[in-house]
Amino acid sequence: MPYSHNQLERNGVMVDNYLAVLLFSFTTMITPGPNNIMIMSSGLNYGVRKSMPHYLGICLGFPAMVVAVGLGFDALFQEFPFLHEVIKVAGVLYLLYLAYHVAMAPVSNIGVVRRNPLTFLQAAVFQWVNPKAWIMATGAVAAYTTIDSDMFLQVVYITFAFFLATFPCIAIWLFLGTHLKKLLRNETHQRLFNVTMAILLVLSVIPVIIELASDYLA
Repeated sequence: MPYSHNQLERNGVMVDNYLAVLLFSFTTMITPGPNNIMIMSSGLNYGVRKSMPHYLGICLGFPAMVVAVGLGFDALFQEFPFLHEVIKVAGVLYLLYLAYHVAMAPVSNIGVVRRNPLTFLQAAVFQWVNPKAWIMATGAVAAYTTIDSDMFLQVVYITFAFFLATFPCIAIWLFLGTHLKKLLRNETHQRLFNVTMAILLVLSVIPVIIELASDYLA
């Protein structure tokens, strides 16, 4: 049965708040981060068709992560904070590993690919070691939920907002990579692109490295 406007207000799901969630989700999804950089690199090196499993893994994997965080993982990490630290460290190491492979991607022939793109499962699981994904998920749940309202309903509408934002925002980066393919026929230019993407990937985790270092040195 559809909720009335009064019911939605009582559950904290007001129109202005929902628009704020939508704005937050679109803004965070379109700005550069590990997912965007990796899908753009995949679009360049593999094209749209071969990158679709990677694309769908992000688009479905991240909203699934938001649901899990909103409905219990956040409480779990508050109870056992070391688990979050373990994931952070694993995420940083994995992103540095990916940055190395992006930088070393073959450039002898842009039409010949020697490595396989990420699979759907790999891209979906990657969300759990993506520092930006954690910041977005926990930040949205913390900012746009209230303890005196229906938590399940609030998490659902936050997840739906990210679901709406993820598909077009990630697609923009994917198609940007495929269009860059036309401009990067030169091997030197392609190598420069790959190295630049690797550097951006490393820079995206610098704040997390600084946070971890400050925690351990405190």
